[in-house]
Amino acid sequence: MPLPPTPRRVKIGDAAAFARTTPRAIRHYHAIGLLAEPERGSDDRRRYGYDDMIRLLWIREMADAGIPLDDIRAGFEGTTGIEQSLARLEETLASKAAAIEAQRTAVRRLREAGSPLGLLSPLVSGRLRDLPPGALRSADLDTLLVTERIYGPVGAAVQADRFIVLATHPELRAEEDRLAEAESALDDTMSPDDPRIEDLAARRCAHETALVATIDRSGLDEALDDLLDQYDEHDGEEEAEATMSTLEALGKMPYDFSPARVRYEERVIELLHPADQDSDKPQTC
Repeated sequence: MPLPPTPRRVKIGDAAAFARTTPRAIRHYHAIGLLAEPERGSDDRRRYGYDDMIRLLWIREMADAGIPLDDIRAGFEGTTGIEQSLARLEETLASKAAAIEAQRTAVRRLREAGSPLGLLSPLVSGRLRDLPPGALRSADLDTLLVTERIYGPVGAAVQADRFIVLATHPELRAEEDRLAEAESALDDTMSPDDPRIEDLAARRCAHETALVATIDRSGLDEALDDLLDQYDEHDGEEEAEATMSTLEALGKMPYDFSPARVRYEERVIELLHPADQDSDKPQTC
């Protein structure tokens, strides 16, 4: 099953559209040192990669929460992660006393919710709030951020089950880490026809099958159904915003995938969803 065209880097217009902002705003972030200016392509235009987009999405989430850009920048300076950034941001806001008391309250709420977890929608953060500190990795939260942008809160809430299982089953987390390390080796030096791709895709398929089975046994699906029922009762209360289709969003979020990695991802999809598989039969790899 071929994947839709996935750019390795995107132009500023696509980056702005994906992050729900404007090219002018992104240029301003560059000018004030909030977002590092990326390398330019052969046409002398900026090209944005995955890490650039993750940073841009966190900036937009903070800005949408009413936090001034100068304070966001102060929160990022000298820190190694979003959680540490929020801690620095709270110190900055505290120094402004009563004039920014409302912002201080908002930041406290985010930290109490799990720091960056509080910047995701309540539907998603509610699924993960009871996990022990440190159980979720920054990469997990980055993935949920992207998923929520593409598929909305419901899609990210469904995906949250995966990270709950990984956080509570060390053997599955260990295999996830081994697979991630192997996937990182699928670079431009490897041919898309390399037989190791097939072996690795089979391992990923088996791992995903084990994750689904664990989710089924844990009763997470039932808990999610209850949460979605509550969500449906309040759905539409928030102000609607312009959205793009899933395919449009996928085409604007860059992943630096080599041809070998693209072939691997396609093969995983083929193994997980074979065209001749009866939907009533259990998934196998």
